[in-house]
This record gives sequence, C-alpha cells and structure tokens, in this order.
Amino acid sequence: MKLKQRVVLLAILLVIFIFTKVFLLDNLETSAAQREDQRAFQRMLAGLRVALEPRLEHTLQSPWEIAAQWVVPREVYPEDTPELGAVMHAMATKRIVKADVGYKGTQLKALLVLEGGQKVVFKPKRYARDYVVEGEPYAGYDRHNAEVAAFHLDRILGFRRAPLVVGRFVNLRTEIKPVATEQLLGTFMTVGNNTCFYGKCYYCRETEPACADGDIMEGSVTLWLPDVWPLQKHRHPWGRTYREGKLARWEYDESYCDAVKKTSPYDAGPRLLDIIDTAVFDFLIGNADRHHYESFQDDEGASMLILLDNAKSFGNPALDERSILAPLYQCCIIRVSTWNRLNYLKNGVLKSALRTAMSHDPISPVLSDLHLDALDQRLLSILATVKQCTDQFGPDVVLVEDRMTLSHL
Repeated sequence: MKLKQRVVLLAILLVIFIFTKVFLLDNLETSAAQREDQRAFQRMLAGLRVALEPRLEHTLQSPWEIAAQWVVPREVYPEDTPELGAVMHAMATKRIVKADVGYKGTQLKALLVLEGGQKVVFKPKRYARDYVVEGEPYAGYDRHNAEVAAFHLDRILGFRRAPLVVGRFVNLRTEIKPVATEQLLGTFMTVGNNTCFYGKCYYCRETEPACADGDIMEGSVTLWLPDVWPLQKHRHPWGRTYREGKLARWEYDESYCDAVKKTSPYDAGPRLLDIIDTAVFDFLIGNADRHHYESFQDDEGASMLILLDNAKSFGNPALDERSILAPLYQCCIIRVSTWNRLNYLKNGVLKSALRTAMSHDPISPVLSDLHLDALDQRLLSILATVKQCTDQFGPDVVLVEDRMTLSHL
C-alpha cells in the first residue's frame, strides 16, 4: 500500500475514532448518568413515607448522634436514611429540658433543648392552613408548616441540603414554662383562655403574640446542625433591597449574571449551581425572602448552600413570583441531575409525592390542596423557563454536569 493511501486510511480511522468517542461513548456516559438519575428517583419514591417510630435497630447510638454523623460538606442527611423516622420521632416527642428565646432574627421562634442535649428551633403556628397571605411575596409571619413542607420537598428534589424538620404539639403550661429562661418567660401572657408568648426578635411585639389553643400550641421543630459544623453567612447575589422604589442591580441589569460569574465563590466550584437549585426550590415553595444564605465556614465555595429558614413560603398559592427564578433565567444554566429530577416530577407526580412524604407528620395535613396544586403549576413554569434557555443557547450550554468547575463561564 502506498504511503499516501496509508495516510488517507489513517485519517479515516482517526475520524471514525473521534466520531465514536464524541457521539457514541459520550452518549453512553450520558445514558448511564440518566439511568442513575432514574434509579435515584425510584429510590426516593420508595422511601418517601417516613413512619415516626422510636425504634433504632442495630445501634446503641442516640438519634442525635446518628443525625450529627449524617452531616458532610455536600449534604445534611444521606440518600439512604433508615433511621430518619426514629430521629424525627425523637424531635417530635423527646422531653424539653430547656426553653429560651430564639437566636437573633426578624421572626418569632424559641430555642428548645431536648432530652439528650439536642437543640431545636421551635416556630409556632400563626395561620390556619387555608389562610392566604396578601401583599408582598415576603409578607406575613413565618409559617411553621412551610418549614415542614420545605424539608420534604428538599428530600423529593434530591438536594438533601435542608435540616430535618417535623411538626410538634407542645403544652406551653407544662412543657415550656417550667423550663423557660426568665427572658422567655417574661414574654408569656394569657389572652382569653389561651396561653400566648411573643418572644424576642426584630418584629416581635407584645401586641402580636402567638397563641396556643388553650395550652396546646402547634408548631415545627428544626434540628440544630452540629456545632462542629459552624456556619458562615453570605449575602445572596439575587437578594432584594426591601426598600420601596429602590431596585437591586439584578432587577434592572440584564447582564448581571455575567458579573456574578466573575466574583468568588461563583467563578468556580458548585456555588452558582447551588444558587440556581435554590431558586428552583424557592420558586416552588413561593419563598421570595432569601436575602442571605448559609454555608459551612471556611469552605472556599466547596460546601453546599444550606436551605435554612424556609418559613416565608406557601403564603399565597395564587401568586407565582417569577422574579425568584432570576438566577435561572439570567444565567441560563442548571444541573443535569436537577433538570432530570424536575422532568420526573411532571404530570402530578410532585404533588402526589409531597402529600405522601408529609402524611405521617404529627401536624398533617401540612398544606392545603391549593398549595399542592400550585406546586405542579410552578413546576411547569420552571420547565418552560429552561426550555427557553435551551432554545436560545442549546442544551450543551444550559445543562451543566454537576461537578463541572464553571471556570469556563
């Protein structure tokens, strides 16, 4: 065979090799990733129903020790959690040994210490399930049931970045007042036949207490993250100004995301993708109040964005605040795994999954049917937003692999 023919043959073989690598092998890798996403989705559905029961089999550890060991830089709890029901049962039933005013913030809460030394945050019921919060999307008191629903949505989306939350009924007279600090006790009062308290916070007022039904108060308890994982607070790049007539830059600058991508920690690593995941999460629950967020300290952008404080959610099922999705439609990128999970949740699956996940909670039903219906409608809006992005830029640009550094953006 002449040299020229050999060169041509080698060139053809090289083209075939490149074609195989780019189109066939890459497609096989993509298919494998999709199959794993499907398997993870099926595992999630199979484990949705969490029965709250005290049994902890095959371990001498306390539920608090188990939950503390779950926490790692990229998740608060693992995918496989057979002990989840026991931990949540302990949160809902363990004896309260101390009660104090909540950590600093704008909304009423109490900091409780449960038997065994575990801290939890208690948020009291302020509204009936069918109450509609009018006004700005961040208006109104915190909603305790929103914390419960948001935790289970975090499970369903496969993020696993929200601390554990469960509903709980407490007797203010027999469970709280005997172990309350003087600071908390000083905010208790009686209104009619109901025991009430107003706590200490920026918006806490003696004229606006939270009241029990007699002595029994419904609320939510959120598991305090282990002290060995100190938190670092960050200003959210898409945060609101909360000032009438004053817009944040992202609200008028169409190229705002380009500027964000040039600043740390959004110029590399997973943080920007976490921001976009959070925008999806917040839009589904109707939370327009994430002005700051927390990560683990000294993480250099490597740890997750922790989904704390979700109580300004599920206020108005008729209001779809599209501006919450600004990180998604301005950056036009989303994790492939998030995109796959959202597509698996179409056609009523999301509503059904969330209803099932919350069915064993002590304060069930957690959400009204209107809020559950709103979730399915908002999901369609998210999918439509991603499609607009892929139509404009192509799926290869928009759908980003989970561990990509983003340094190319």
